[in-house]
Amino acid sequence: MVPETVNQVFREAYGGEPSIVASAPGRVNLIGEHLDYNGGEVLPMAIGKRTWIAMRRSDAPASRAVSATEEDTGEFMSPDPTRSGRWWDYVAGLGSMPGRALPTVDLAVTSDVPAGAGLSSSAALEVAAGAAYSAIEGKDIDMRSIALDAWRVESEFVGVDVGIMDQFASALAREGHALHIDCETTITTHVPFTRTVLIFDTAAPRSLRGSEFNTRRAECAEALMLVRKAHPETPNLAHATEDVVRSAALPETLHRRAMHVVTEMQRVQTAVKQLRDGGTIAPILLYESHASLRDMYQCSSEELDWFVDRAMRLDGIEGARLTGAGWGGCAIAMGNREALAAAGDEIARDYESRFGRRPGVWLTEAGAGARVDAG
Repeated sequence: MVPETVNQVFREAYGGEPSIVASAPGRVNLIGEHLDYNGGEVLPMAIGKRTWIAMRRSDAPASRAVSATEEDTGEFMSPDPTRSGRWWDYVAGLGSMPGRALPTVDLAVTSDVPAGAGLSSSAALEVAAGAAYSAIEGKDIDMRSIALDAWRVESEFVGVDVGIMDQFASALAREGHALHIDCETTITTHVPFTRTVLIFDTAAPRSLRGSEFNTRRAECAEALMLVRKAHPETPNLAHATEDVVRSAALPETLHRRAMHVVTEMQRVQTAVKQLRDGGTIAPILLYESHASLRDMYQCSSEELDWFVDRAMRLDGIEGARLTGAGWGGCAIAMGNREALAAAGDEIARDYESRFGRRPGVWLTEAGAGARVDAG
């Protein structure tokens, strides 16, 4: 269902009605953090929160962009847009793709995906825009191509050197399933996942542009280079083994990063097998993943660690971990809906008392990926 907000924002900004409305979801990663750019496997799912874009062709010299959640309004050219450092870059960047001459449009955006929380609000915006442009041009909706273009926007135009996970999850997810992605081959499979997930937004501000994300990526690249000196056959860091990493005698920091990647890859493969065999992921896998992110990759935070420790001590919780890149943002817990609803209320009260900050807490099941909602 299209929220009236996006149509209202469009009418107020431009007069008349949009010709296309498309949407795409945010995502949580169930397990497999920091593996996408290391050639590994990940297991995200779409959440119930989405970003909608209303769009109409325009005869104006430049495309215009407004948002229900951002005060700034923007204009950009297509093709050859100029990066502005503002929110509309995630849309404008689609016009920077080689050989892609997008039409001039008016567009309006509304979203209930929290920005800066690690739930891929940027990917949802990019993918929704890609679907809307394809629809307005009368093209077949090729979600895989849209996901790849969206990834290029973020990594090349916006300048955050991410892997493909977020855009693929937003574009290709299926209701009632997690999306198993081999980030080396881009092969995807849908894995049944019917558990409820509690998303806990610590409300601690984060930004990949301002965090140590690009530093971690550079550290992993350096670790792979050193591993390949001893083991030139290693295709990427995620497909190394613990013995290979140890034999490379990496400096301590690089050793920690590499060991997280290698062991997290093993956890993803185990989790996929467990879901296929029994429909659940063992709690220990989630807790081990969080501990590795905290100690080996060093991308957790006091708030995220507090949540996982608190969740671990409550009945009905089937594992918890940070999700997204870390350095603030969100964590998740799994279980049945009733247990998670009760736990979420209790943890939120204790969190606000401890940190003086009201968290965002909601429940979700695995949702659907991008779609054209109207037009």
